[in-house]
Amino acid sequence: MTEPTPVPDDVGGGSRTAIARHQQEHGATAGGDRAIRSARSGTAPATPSQPTQATPGGYRSRVTRRDAPSSGDPRSADEVEAGIVALWRSYGGARQQALRDRLVLHYAPLVKYVAGRVGTGLPAHVDVADLVQSGIFGLVDAIEKFEPERGLKFETYAMQRIRGAILDDLRAQDWVPRSVRSRARDLERAQERLEARLQRTASDGELAEELGIGISELRDLFAQVQLTSVVALDELIAAGRGSASLAETLPDERAEDPVANLIDGDSRRQLAAAIAQLTERDRIVVTLYYFENLTLAEIGRVLGVTESRVCQLHTRAVLRLRTRLTGQS
Repeated sequence: MTEPTPVPDDVGGGSRTAIARHQQEHGATAGGDRAIRSARSGTAPATPSQPTQATPGGYRSRVTRRDAPSSGDPRSADEVEAGIVALWRSYGGARQQALRDRLVLHYAPLVKYVAGRVGTGLPAHVDVADLVQSGIFGLVDAIEKFEPERGLKFETYAMQRIRGAILDDLRAQDWVPRSVRSRARDLERAQERLEARLQRTASDGELAEELGIGISELRDLFAQVQLTSVVALDELIAAGRGSASLAETLPDERAEDPVANLIDGDSRRQLAAAIAQLTERDRIVVTLYYFENLTLAEIGRVLGVTESRVCQLHTRAVLRLRTRLTGQS
């Protein structure tokens, strides 16, 4: 096939349409298309140095790295923008959920960007994934309420809606009233100003005077501000390898102490060995009194002796046990 003849700018629309139809039916080479563009611009045809990509109109447009999206989409930036404009027009007329979902997928990176910006000033226990989830609802709300005919840029409008949705969700999860949060910020700023001016730690009286309140009101404020301090149990308390979380350092009051169990077991073995070395009557007295919980009178009836005699036997057995245990320790 021979290369089409370059067409000057003064050729009518019908001639250009015929040439385009000829290219669609028989296929046009990259050189022919460059010749047409060079004739219209008044420059010489260029040597091909970039791959070409067929467009829906039948012409071949050069695809450069600047025009092609990084995700591998062969469409140029202008084509993507035109597609989004068409999608907005379709959604504005039909308001279909499928079209809205396509817009949500396209603008989803805005949510991650805003969530990252908001999360930089939050405590470590706040998960960025939760912020992204809240921001998605803000993006959907922005798409449903956006009016393209006003000529505003959607990204600017959506970022404000996304940020507002994230902040609203954070406030809803906060158990501390906003008034207490505001007073806590005022207290912190006043303390920073006062210490910067005095070059030392400010006293309660000086801080109360700076805030214009009394000492009792300042102490009540301190009690309220304590509720705003939250520490995550899984937060690491030491930097570096092998660091432990805060939850691992908190004692369990109901847990058994292994050291105490070892000491108790060892003491029981020593006591059993010392009891085994007593005389038979002393062992009986100790066993009936401490293990069977019998009274001295009941032990006397078992042994056939008086209660006073049982008391003497008990005292002698205890002294012998104490001597043996003290000598072993």
